Amino acid sequence: SDSDLFLRLVFYVCLPALTIISTQKIILSWKHVYIPFIPVIIIMTTYFIALLISRKIKLSRETRGTFLVGSMIMNTAFVFPFILSAFGEKGFAFATIYQFGTGILIFTFVYYIAMRYSPANREGIKIRKFLLLPPIWALIAGIIINLTGFNLPHMLENFFELLSLPTIPLVMLSLGVYFKPKMKNSSRMLLVFSVRIFGGFLISLLLTSILNITGMIRTIIIICSSAPVGYNTLVFSLLEELDKEFAANLVSISLLLGMIYIPALIYFMG
Repeated sequence: SDSDLFLRLVFYVCLPALTIISTQKIILSWKHVYIPFIPVIIIMTTYFIALLISRKIKLSRETRGTFLVGSMIMNTAFVFPFILSAFGEKGFAFATIYQFGTGILIFTFVYYIAMRYSPANREGIKIRKFLLLPPIWALIAGIIINLTGFNLPHMLENFFELLSLPTIPLVMLSLGVYFKPKMKNSSRMLLVFSVRIFGGFLISLLLTSILNITGMIRTIIIICSSAPVGYNTLVFSLLEELDKEFAANLVSISLLLGMIYIPALIYFMG
């Protein structure tokens, strides 16, 4: 279908371009080197929580894969406009450092989990396929460009930016196609939202307290950690033949919830 084609285009063309552009622009410093590790801890923790929950309820292999992926992927891109509006460029810079950690896990560990639950990989994951994924190489390229201080030629940078532009519109179009609310999924969605949003919130509160992180950085870490279910939940579910309808419902409804609770969270924490 057209929506399947859109999501494949996003994964193989738009996301790699977006990854290179966003990663090379992140301002990394030793002073804030701890920030990218926080989403790594949160994603790994929510994975084990979601795994325990998924084993207690009746789920198909495909739905369990989407359940786990949706519990881990945080939609940091969704909260960026709110952070920019509330905290300005400085706050936005901290949010992009946070996203650096999420990007590494999403295109490695999280996608590995999606592949693991794919019906096409019942006999095992083909490591070669995993290692040749375009977003992984784009992430590596972006990190190298960032750390070496290399500046992309202006024409090449504009080309990558042009390729990255359709990412959100194509995902949103696909969401509209697959979005089919069903009452039987309501309890499952509530569990995913609890792990992804409420779990992320509580874990980030704990981590910022342990590490004695205060002020604006603390607020931004908590907001990003409490973000709705990420768009890549649907992309990965399509590519690995998981439960696409469940993925679309998770992303769509959590975005609607995010419109309400993210501004409220910023208000009460700010």
